[in-house]
Amino acid sequence: MLFTAFEPSGDDHAAPVIAEIRARRPDLTVYAWGGPKMQRAGATVVEFTGQSAVMGLPGPSKIVEHLRLNRRIADWLRTHRVDLHVPVDSPGANFPICRLTKARGIRVVHLVAPQMWAWGPWRVAKLRRLTDLVLCLLPFEEQWFRTRGVPARFVGHPLFDEALDVDAVTARAARIPGSNAKPRVLLLPGSRPSEISRCFPVLLDAFRRLRHDFPGLVGCVASTRHQVEADIRGLAQSRGGWPDGLSVVVGDTDAAIAWSEVALVVSGTVTLQIARQRRPMVAMYRPGKLVYHALARWLVSTPLFTLPNLIAGRGVIPEFIPHFGDGEALAVAVIRLLRQPGLQETQVAALEEVCARFRGLSAARTAADEILRALDGSPARAPAVPVPVTA
Repeated sequence: MLFTAFEPSGDDHAAPVIAEIRARRPDLTVYAWGGPKMQRAGATVVEFTGQSAVMGLPGPSKIVEHLRLNRRIADWLRTHRVDLHVPVDSPGANFPICRLTKARGIRVVHLVAPQMWAWGPWRVAKLRRLTDLVLCLLPFEEQWFRTRGVPARFVGHPLFDEALDVDAVTARAARIPGSNAKPRVLLLPGSRPSEISRCFPVLLDAFRRLRHDFPGLVGCVASTRHQVEADIRGLAQSRGGWPDGLSVVVGDTDAAIAWSEVALVVSGTVTLQIARQRRPMVAMYRPGKLVYHALARWLVSTPLFTLPNLIAGRGVIPEFIPHFGDGEALAVAVIRLLRQPGLQETQVAALEEVCARFRGLSAARTAADEILRALDGSPARAPAVPVPVTA
């Protein structure tokens, strides 16, 4: 069995599934192009990937890097027997590898559905040719793919597989500066260098505007790693310095969420992490302006972008995507949440409904079930619905 993952998020998604498979079938060899979490879960990592992941369209150097990688994988496949290929997310990187494995008669089960419902829906024709089953993390995806002729199964989301240890998280949150102050605003700037450089200055500007309206307001930045903290401090220094009342927590996003009253977040999976603790939020994203206006705006096919809104099917949280302005609109949205009676409660109730869609599911267990079924030659439990498609 071969897993291929090319981003840190792919390492996160694949690791618990690999651990589940290895627990059930310790005799089964799992090879991987992937990350350290996949290795710790029991995979034999052929090459480590994901250290320089990009979001959006790759540059020439990244394209050349992947062409060379594809040649190495093709060479490896000639000398190793693989009965099943599990590409994890990253369709741009994984589709060429799926062509290699499909050409050898190897079954392909996609873990994490490509976001074709958001942009480039015509790519579903390629997916039909390159997959035997798509394992979906979001509840609306299964029907979207099945009605387009792609076998799909909603398995749940890894974020909801294990219950949050509320007492431990609350204890860690109490150690964050300003835990007794009001209001408390959390800034989540993302994890990729490109999105941090574009989005954090906007969050910083919104925080400064909020401090003007609420002199007692305190903030916290949740940083995924120490390099991110260094990056955001450098960005702040070049824009007037680090503001008073703003602290940083590294590597403990759950505690930072528990500490907060409202979150200002760069859109991504972390919005579900916030939803899991039922914290009100405002989301934004600033893409590269040139690429967006030249290409992305013509490819995007969804009116909603953040995961809680997509799952709810309506705008339960304010989202500013794409956002090319300063922090004023974000600050105004936060002020509304803090001052308008009932607004926080309404959003929290909607987030409860979103989280209920994952209750009782285990993404790792169900994904392992389907992958092992495919390995043993069983058909997908959720066959595609045969309907006419134009893609």
